[in-house]
Order: sequence, then C-alpha cells, then structure tokens
Amino acid sequence: QVQLVESGGGLVQPGGSLRLSCAASGSIFSVNVMGWYRQISGEQRELVAAIDTGGSINYSRSARGRFTISRDNAKNTVYLQMNSLKPEDTAVYYCNAFVTTTWEREREYDYWGQGTQVTVSS
Repeated sequence: QVQLVESGGGLVQPGGSLRLSCAASGSIFSVNVMGWYRQISGEQRELVAAIDTGGSINYSRSARGRFTISRDNAKNTVYLQMNSLKPEDTAVYYCNAFVTTTWEREREYDYWGQGTQVTVSS
C-alpha cells in the first residue's frame, strides 16, 4: 500500500507564492517519476511539472519560468514552488508518482494524492 499526501495549498494573492509538498509512504521499494497535475474548475486534469530520479524535468507552458519542481529522493518527497501566481492558476493540485512496491519490484504503479486546493484571488 502506497499513499501520497499533499500539503501547502491555500489562498494567496495574485503575484504571491506557495510551496506544495507531497510525500510518498507505505510499502515502497522505489519512487520513480513524480509530478504535479492540476484540475481547473470545468476543465480536464493537466500536467504542471514532472521530475525523474535523475533530475530531468518537464514543465507545462504555463508553469515554465514561474514554477519550480524539485524532489528529495531520500524522503520520497516532491515539491512545487509556485511564484508569480495568477488567478488562472486556481485549481486543485494533485501529486502523482510512479512507484515500485516492496512486494512487486519489477512493475511501476501510478499513484495519486488526494489533491490540495490552490486559490489565487485578491
């Protein structure tokens, strides 16, 4: 069993910053690619940023230049530093991770966190 728990969401003014965290726990052998998705009200869930264990990063167009994804492999934790936030960034942000478990080490499974609300408003 694997859990992803997000934290750090909240209400922030336009131009402000938030730092999201997501920690994976449970019967983990290894955590591979980790990333952040978001779902804006009325729209489909979309990728914000992803990072692999070697540090290779993929950003969405909207995130590039404003957001920074990072990870602490020792803690199985991924972060999303969000700067210069805009009202259109308002969404539920979800943590995502591909994990190999201790009981089945040869296959990755895709896990999701419960989501954390980010609201950008004056």
